[in-house]
Parts: sequence; C-alpha cells; structure tokens
Amino acid sequence: MPTRAIAIGNFDGVHRGHQQVLRVATDAVLTFDPHPAVALGRVAPSILTALPRKIELLERAGVGQVVVQRFDDAFAAWSPERFVADLLVGKLAATVIVVGRNFRFGNKRAGDLATLERLGKEHGFEVRPFDLSGDEIGPFSSTRVRDAITRGDVEDAKRVLGRPHAFAGIVAKGDQRGRTLGFPTANIEDVTELVPAAGVYAVVVDRIDHFTKGVGRGVMNVGVRPTVKDAGRRTQEVHLFDFDQDLYGAKLRVHVVSRVREERKFATIDELRAQIATDAAVARAITLEIEPKMNGAFG
Repeated sequence: MPTRAIAIGNFDGVHRGHQQVLRVATDAVLTFDPHPAVALGRVAPSILTALPRKIELLERAGVGQVVVQRFDDAFAAWSPERFVADLLVGKLAATVIVVGRNFRFGNKRAGDLATLERLGKEHGFEVRPFDLSGDEIGPFSSTRVRDAITRGDVEDAKRVLGRPHAFAGIVAKGDQRGRTLGFPTANIEDVTELVPAAGVYAVVVDRIDHFTKGVGRGVMNVGVRPTVKDAGRRTQEVHLFDFDQDLYGAKLRVHVVSRVREERKFATIDELRAQIATDAAVARAITLEIEPKMNGAFG
C-alpha cells in the first residue's frame, strides 16, 4: 500500500512551524471549519487566515489535498473511534498521521495522542507526533502571531509567519476626508481576519477577483482618527501611492509590512496633513524594494 501522510490541525496562519510539518506530510491536510471552539461553546480565537486564504497557503506549501471537515455539533459528538474509522481510515485512507503532541479529538476531547496511537495499531496506520519549531524568542505558534499583531508588533508576526500578516476586506464609501487632506484612502470593511493595533503601517495591496493581482504599495492608518470630529469608530484606511482608480466594492488583501508609528491626536488639521505626508514618505521607502510574485500579486 502506498504511503499517504496526512497532517491534522487548524493551521491558522500557516506559519513557519506549520510549514515544517507540511514538509513531512505533503499528501493531505485535514483541517476544520469553523474553529472547533465555536461548536464547543467557547470563544474562538481571532482568525489569522480566512478559509480560502488558508487553503491557498497550504497548497502553496506543497500539500496535494486540503480536506475541510465541517465542525458542527454533530461532528463534535463523534467518538474517537468513529473519528478514526470513518474519517481518517474510511474517507482519507491514511497510512501516516502527523499531529501535535497536544492533539485532542472526539467527543468532549476524549481522544489524545495515546488514543490515536492505540487506534493506529488497530487500523494499520503510523502516528508521527511533531513539536513546533521556534527561535530565540519562543515557539512558532498561531497564538504568538495573534499576540504580536494585537500589540502592533508586525515584525514578530512576520518572523513567525515567514511573510507579512495580511487581512482582506471590501472597499466601502467613507467620508472622503482623506481626499480633502490630499491623501485619498480606501476604507476597508467586512474584515474577518485580525487587524493590527491602532497605528500607521507600510503596506502592499492585492486585489482579489477571479484571480489575485497586485494593486500597489501604500500607507495604512488603523484607529479612531482622534484628530477629526467624527472620531470613535475604528477604521482601517489605505492610501495607495500613484493610484487613481475607483475601488469601491472591490475586495482587497492588505499585507502589513512594517509599523511606522503609533496613533496620536494632532492639534490642527494642518499638523495632521504634514504628518501624513511624512508617514507616506516613510512607507514608500520601506515598500520600495518589494516586488510582486510571479503571479503579479504581493503575497
């Protein structure tokens, strides 16, 4: 029987630790949607990669097949034995299962690594536990990425992910205040992935249609715009350099390259305008050497 190695996990972010695992289990990945915490009545962690993006990144890492198992109440009630017999053996025909050492499965998380190894002997598959790699700061993990992005530390997020963190959303009509300041912005809404802490960031941007293509480089403000009168609602607004096209209704993916500064309130609109010009110059310099990939997109 040919070897069929399958990695199991949530793989949110598809970070460098995940990528190391995927070099061992290239045949298939079993992942779950929505996050198991939803069906179990717990608060799910913030999402680093929406499902289509996760699948794209897994396939880019060389995975031959991505199997998405819907994680609902009915599936959560499966026993560990049914999980193995029906899904791993019956549906996926696994001969090698690659999981983290803290892997739990089945009703009320009754199955653990020892359970999986016992069932593997019964069904004829091998279990290969893995430990996530790391660096001098700590292990590579989705939790570390979330914590870094929440702090605005997009550099540490980049170290763990192996690429800048990105989020996607729809361009909605805003109050067009940026245009009056000389820096028109795309107001990104309907975002499901984690957005960095309030501040100003250098970014590169893709447009997602039937295929993904690069739009350009820019500077992004995340926050409540404390200098203007209608401050209060948190927004993410991107000014694209050397770009003058209508993007309303378009879906954009924003890759957060570097943090430029924190959010702060200015005494006057003129001071704000001058600072935006400085921010744009810094972001332009940071992103100048970033080139689109072979497919014309930035990430």
